[in-house]
Order: sequence, then structure tokens, then C-alpha cells
Amino acid sequence: MPAFYPYIDLHCDTLPRALSQKQETLFALSDTMTDVKKLREGHCLAQCFAIFMPPLPYVQKADDYPGDEAYIDALHRIFVRTAELHGDVFTRVETAEDLRLLPSSGKLGGILTMEDGRAVQGSFENLKHFYDMGVRILALLWNHANCFGAPNSPDPEIMNTGLTDFGKEAVGYMEELGMGIDVSHLSDGGFWDVVRLSKKPFFATHSNCRALNPHPRSMTDEMIRALADKGGVMGINFCPAFLYEDVSREDAGIDGIAAQLRHRINVGGLECAAVGTDFDGIGGKLEIPDASFMPHLFEELERRGFTADELEHIAYRNTARVLNDIL
Repeated sequence: MPAFYPYIDLHCDTLPRALSQKQETLFALSDTMTDVKKLREGHCLAQCFAIFMPPLPYVQKADDYPGDEAYIDALHRIFVRTAELHGDVFTRVETAEDLRLLPSSGKLGGILTMEDGRAVQGSFENLKHFYDMGVRILALLWNHANCFGAPNSPDPEIMNTGLTDFGKEAVGYMEELGMGIDVSHLSDGGFWDVVRLSKKPFFATHSNCRALNPHPRSMTDEMIRALADKGGVMGINFCPAFLYEDVSREDAGIDGIAAQLRHRINVGGLECAAVGTDFDGIGGKLEIPDASFMPHLFEELERRGFTADELEHIAYRNTARVLNDIL
């Protein structure tokens, strides 16, 4: 049995952290959960780096916010410069061929994603622009309504709200482009619209199971089965508030990760389980505190009864399959 598994992580928020530190690349950052060095130590095969869009209530009050366009360009520049300056260990992944060649390259793959589609502003031209920049997965929502629809919410009226007319059209357009749809943070109503309209597999990049965690960000068993039936995958989120029944917990152990993984496998089958740590977007006392500790996670999951085949599917096979279908 190997002591490690190469893995693909569907979500981290490290790009904004690098920007706040005024860093030129993602190579070696201070006080972050991921960077190129930590990811390589953890045997990461590919990391999805999210352009997280700061919420409007924040940017409207922030005197130093440069505007969405300049902010997106700044994060994109950090991502691109990482590949330019550290091309011996880091490469951008934008096509299925890039992904196929990655294991033999010995490099860490970087996949550019976007969290919160508000910068799309209801424009197919903007969607194409972000695709041309290299964005390959787009989370339609964060925690505020936008041109795509409504967010997860404890308010049943908001939670049952479906996609906007633009959001419904965008599902097909994104699939035509080769841009993956991410339903993490989306309302239940919006989720079911994606299920109804999508023709390709889609992602819940960093979401957990509502049967074990009552937060509205988590997914019901019915939703997990529907995602799995579409061939999609659901990345395990390491945030304490999304792992346990007690959403006020501030500690996240391997016990919670193992339970969440086992539940989604039991409900949706082995091929729907994936990794989506949410590193650099979460806090608390974490048993897996950064990317360099990922071999310890897989070693412990093996000890808890997960087979090598199960761990290979969770670590990279499932996500690689969906990426190949989409890109």
C-alpha cells in the first residue's frame, strides 16, 4: 500500500491570499494552507485555484478595492506568473490533453476557477472572456444573489428560488465552451435547475452532506444521488462548520472527513466522491491544517478501512474523469 495518493483538489482560496501578501507567484507563501511547495510536499497532482469574488457589501465599503476587472486581472497575473517563473514544477491545465500529460510531467497542475459568477453580469461575452483567460470551472453563486440565481439560505423562499433566465441559458453555453459548472453555494432550487438543464457532469467542488451537517451549504441525499446520476463529483470540504452536526464546532478531524466521504459513497456511489478542501478559505483547529499533510489523511483513511481503490477514486480518478468529459 502506498503511503500517499496523488490527488486533485477542486477548491482553494489561495490566490486572494497571495494578492493580499503582494506576492508575484504562488510558489512559497507565508501563513497559507497551500502554495506550490506545500502542494508538492503533499503529492498533489492538480490544484484548482479560485478567483474568489469579494462580496459587494465589502467592496462597496473598501477604499482600496480596485474594481472587479482590475482585481480579477491581478489574481490571474499571479496564476500566470507562477507558471512562467516556476515552469519546472508548475504548469497550467486548460485542456484534457494537459491533464493527460500531467502525471508523466512530474509537475503540479494548476486549474483556474472562479467562485461567484457576479462578475459575469449576465453577459455571455463576459463568460467567454473568462474562459479565454483560462477559467475552467465557475461557481455560479457565492452567498449573495447574482445574475445566475439565488444562494443557499435558511430562508425557504430564497432556498427554493431557481436559476434566472440568464442562468438557465448559461448552463448550456458553459457546457459548449468547456467550462465546468459548480453548484457549491447555490440554492436548492438552482441546483435542481442545473440537474434538469445540464447535459454534462457538473461539480459541487467543496460541499458536504446535509444528513450529517444541517448547514444549508450542504447537500441532501436526494441531491447527492442526482449529482451522481449526472456523473458529477462532490469535493469534501474540510471546514469544521460543514463537517459535523454541530455547526458551531471549530475543530475538524479526520473522523469527520471519513464520515462525510463514507456517506457520499453510500448514497451516490464511489464515483461521486472527491476532494475540495477549501484551504485558505476556512479556519479552525484542523487535523489536516495544510496541503503538505494530505499524505497523513490518506494514510489514516486507509487505517480506517478505505480500500486503495476507493482512495484512488476519491483522490483523483473521479475528478479526472469529469474534467476529461468537460474540457
